[in-house]
Amino acid sequence: MPSALSKNRVFRFAPSPNGLLHLGHAVSAILNHDLAAASGGRFLLRMEDIDPARSRPEFEEAIYRDLAWLGLEWEQPVRRQSEHVAFYGAALERLKEMGVLYPGFLSRGEVKARVEAAGGDWPRDPDGAPLYPTDERSLDRGQALDWIAAGRQHAWRLDMDKARALAPALLEWQETGAGPDGETGSVPARPERWGDVILSRPDAPASYHLAVVLDDAAQGVTDVVRGQDLFHATAVHRLLQTLLGLPAPAYRHHGLVLGADGRKLSKSNQDTGIAAYRERGVSPAGIRALLAGYGFVFD
Repeated sequence: MPSALSKNRVFRFAPSPNGLLHLGHAVSAILNHDLAAASGGRFLLRMEDIDPARSRPEFEEAIYRDLAWLGLEWEQPVRRQSEHVAFYGAALERLKEMGVLYPGFLSRGEVKARVEAAGGDWPRDPDGAPLYPTDERSLDRGQALDWIAAGRQHAWRLDMDKARALAPALLEWQETGAGPDGETGSVPARPERWGDVILSRPDAPASYHLAVVLDDAAQGVTDVVRGQDLFHATAVHRLLQTLLGLPAPAYRHHGLVLGADGRKLSKSNQDTGIAAYRERGVSPAGIRALLAGYGFVFD
């Protein structure tokens, strides 16, 4: 590792250790690493292991092994979300005090039943999932807390209407890459399209949305470079950054590596895993050449 790194720009790669890395991960990791090097900046690695049921140490070790084989170097120590639960909890309490959170008790099955009862005429988020019903926003708080104390399963959700009312009317982010439809430059953020998103549940003290904005701010990340599958989620991240008084990094979303079926790669596709290519004798340079064939240009 270089002994003296520029403090100007900070990039990060933040995988979840719940499976093996594939070519899609390689794109993000290489882009972040190379952009940091080209700008004289810093390249960080973060383990998003906030979900203990899915995160496994053997996958974390495999991530280190695959990235090192690709020739990437990162700063130490690696930030691990599982070591910062209290940090996320403090932010969650701030949002509760602001009055923008409420406990939701409906199970997935109950939400599905409501959607079916509506004949399928139900609003959906950018990923196609039905929005969570909003009637619990007005649930008596004392009753809700009694249910929680009695052990009833719940998740803390963002009251999108209240949260949006506390943010500027014009909420946007700077996009230096491109969205799925070519969006770039100043992109208007529309977090309301996601409805009342989950920010915490008993088995995961911080959702991806909450943890990622807190981690990026804590690590001083200036540039978020990630796949287009997270482009629309940036709207929720900008809203949370505004509510919590966090800085907004520049965003660069890149295209996805698609499988033969036209869908983005999954960690369950072992044949597209970085380790599988290594075992077949492909070199790190060969991985870059392979990705170039998909249209990815590295700096």
